[in-house]
Amino acid sequence: MKISINANRCEPSPMRKFHPLAVAAQKDGKRIFHLNIGQPDLPTPQAFYDAVQNFRDRTLAYEASPGMPILIDAIQKYYKTLNVDLDTDDILITTGGSEALLLTCLSILDPYTEVIIPEPYYPNYTTFVHAAGGVIRALPTNPWEGYRYAKRERIESLITKNTRAILVTNPGNPTGVVLNEEEMRMIADVAKERDLFLICDEVYREFCYDDRYGVPTMAKFRDIDENLVLIDSVSKRFSACGARVGCVVTRNKELQQALLKFCQSRLSVATIDQVGAAALYNVSGDFFRESKAEYKLRRDTVIRKLRMIPGVVVEEPMGAFYVMASLPVDDADKFQRWLLEKFNDHGDTVMFAPGAPFYETPGKGINEVRIAYVLKQQDLERAMDVLARGISVYQRQVMHVQPEAKK
Repeated sequence: MKISINANRCEPSPMRKFHPLAVAAQKDGKRIFHLNIGQPDLPTPQAFYDAVQNFRDRTLAYEASPGMPILIDAIQKYYKTLNVDLDTDDILITTGGSEALLLTCLSILDPYTEVIIPEPYYPNYTTFVHAAGGVIRALPTNPWEGYRYAKRERIESLITKNTRAILVTNPGNPTGVVLNEEEMRMIADVAKERDLFLICDEVYREFCYDDRYGVPTMAKFRDIDENLVLIDSVSKRFSACGARVGCVVTRNKELQQALLKFCQSRLSVATIDQVGAAALYNVSGDFFRESKAEYKLRRDTVIRKLRMIPGVVVEEPMGAFYVMASLPVDDADKFQRWLLEKFNDHGDTVMFAPGAPFYETPGKGINEVRIAYVLKQQDLERAMDVLARGISVYQRQVMHVQPEAKK
């Protein structure tokens, strides 16, 4: 029996902390600054741990397949603060945002049906779409335009008779792009007019660094109730990636029933995680304000440092905690391997996520990288200095570019 999976996505992920090359570098005594993984380092609110510690049920039993009522109620109240009214049936609890995406793809895609996704995009979208037999139609962007993609003519040019959905991340991973009100409305209109599902991954919505964006959500457009599927999670919002609690939000009744069948087939999401997640939704607004302020400071540091490196192309991201940049190197993956195997600056080196795996189009993103600014300020400053030093040495030793030629 032959298993067919996109081979480019089967390499050890550069977004893993324990990548084999990283493990080897650490054994050699190198300190690695991990800018390659979107794991927030801010403390998880104590409310999660208190709720778990106070759990007293004598038997740790299965919970309801759609999710625990206490958690669904907490999510309803959260969306109410965004001026979005949801019924209980509109919310299905999942094992993280990843399962929410997978179940959505399995529910709406048939073999060879197409999903339009702006690239670069979160690489696991490929896994979810391909698992359902679907095909990705990449909506191209580039670093010189800040990776912005919300152009009606560009989107509509990709729609075919096989198109089933448009999938966007807002704010974006890996680009940090945030859609403005007009762009959100336009994409919603395209989905409605063409009778397409609109899958919106909104797990980073709290992290928008320009107040004009507010806390964006497509759920406010009630005329696309039949089209819209929201993907949500506690992972990034509450710095609780290990809790593995997410949800699918949709008002489409037929889709709800299809999703529920998958939820029933895996019985239920972990009870303890749901108990803790429900408590997270009761934390004060100060948590979000402080988290956003910290990430904004880190973003500004990364952008300032990158703009000091000759040849880097980067635009200031407006959301999430990632920046995508074009580096003055011949191949970002080759450069990353060199950083781990051949380079150190006073014992330090750095990891980022090479850009190519974020693209569907072959050959794109070769010299691009995603940087996750999830380190404390002092470490982030040092990491960016190490990266700049690494680029300079790599250009001389590997690319054979002399300093005078870099003007």
